Order: sequence, then C-alpha cells, then structure tokens
Amino acid sequence: MSNYIVVLVASILAGATNAIAGGGTLITFPALVWVGVNPLSANITNTVALWTGSVTGAWGFKERLYQTKELLRFLTLPSLLGGILGAYLLMITPYKVFNFVVPFLVLFATIILALNDRINKFNLKEGEDIKKKSLVFVFILQFLTSLYGGYFAAGIGILMLATLGIAGITDIHTANGIKNVLSLFINITSGLVLLFSGKVVWPFAIILMIGFALGGYLGAKVSQRFDNKKVKNFVVLWGIALAIAFWVRGV
Repeated sequence: MSNYIVVLVASILAGATNAIAGGGTLITFPALVWVGVNPLSANITNTVALWTGSVTGAWGFKERLYQTKELLRFLTLPSLLGGILGAYLLMITPYKVFNFVVPFLVLFATIILALNDRINKFNLKEGEDIKKKSLVFVFILQFLTSLYGGYFAAGIGILMLATLGIAGITDIHTANGIKNVLSLFINITSGLVLLFSGKVVWPFAIILMIGFALGGYLGAKVSQRFDNKKVKNFVVLWGIALAIAFWVRGV
C-alpha cells in the first residue's frame, strides 16, 4: 500500500508541475523505479498514464485557447507524428541500451529546465506578425520535441514553451494552454503504441492517471499565483542528483 501512496503523491506533484512548466516526469519516473519497477517499464507506464494530466491541464487553461486555434491546428500534425515515432523507437530499443541512455535523458531534460530563462530570451517580441516568421522551423522543432516526448517525456513542456515563443506566443498562460493540448496529442498517440508493448504495470498506471489528472487541474488553476522558479529549481537539483545516481548505479 505504501508504494501506491508514494506513486500517487509523486503523480499529483508531477501533474501540477507539468501543467505549469513541465518536467513532472522527473518526479514520477524515479518514484516508479524506487518502488521496484524497472526503468524501461517505468518509462512506458509513465507515458501511457500521462494523458489524463494533459486533459485536465488543458481544461484549466481553456479560456486562453480560443485565440490560438490556427496555431494549434498547425502543430497538431507534428505532435501526432512525433509521438507515434518516439514510442515506436522506445519499443524497439534493447533493454540494456535504454538503461545506458537513462542518465543522459534525465540530464538532458534537467539542462533544458535549467536553461529555460535563457531560452525564453530568444522568444519573439509580442505583437510581431508570426506569418513573417519561419513556421517551417516551428513545425520541425515541434516534431523533434514530440519525437523526444514519445520516447522519454521528461522536459517536453519546457521544449514546447520555447517553440511556442518562437511562434510568437509570449503570454506564458496562453503558451501553457497550448502546451497542454499538444502534450495530450503526444501522450495519447505514444500511449496507444505502448499499450501493445506488454510492459505497462497497470496497477501503477491507474494510480498515475488519477494523480496526473488531479495535479494537472490544480496546477493549471493556481499557476498565476504559483512560484514557478522554486519548483523549477527543485526539479533541476533533483534531476541532477538522479542523473548522477543512475550513472553511478549503471542503470
């Protein structure tokens, strides 16, 4: 029972973190490993369960989505394609290879989180006509982010916020709304592929779905008053420690 409580608490925190900034998988992934799930199954179980948090997170930002329907439609295709391909790559990756790659994936996601403020400096200034910008570049960035997200979801929120900034979305709350919808596309497509992997730990997956849903909605609703910097710093420090721990253990 204590293992389920650990996973539930971790998923609520992760759902809130994902709705606000991203990086929540850095909380649930190690929690699953901690309770005895092997890293590959932990990643697959996480991915299958993530969609509920994206649904409730997007719902919490629904008022801000009506202004960006055109951009949402434009980025739907790369999100779907990337999610499917990333999940397929995960399914065919040998267990030992994935274990070797885990520390680098965790560290990469952590670095993205740590550099968020610097990444945002490259965002376009509000009011510029996004039609004059290279939407092809934005399309490619979203596909690559979705590919990575289908393979290992940690950090895709920050990557998408940076991509949306390049597309001209400078309001963080509007960007978060779009990010949650696109995350839903990535998570559903990759999750459907991984359903047939035979590596989903269903008792934990159901607990994760509940926690992600609760955390996603709460995170979206309180985001305007939430101290994003403290959460990000906590996740960054935790991510660095995890990457080192996984590397030392030879996961």
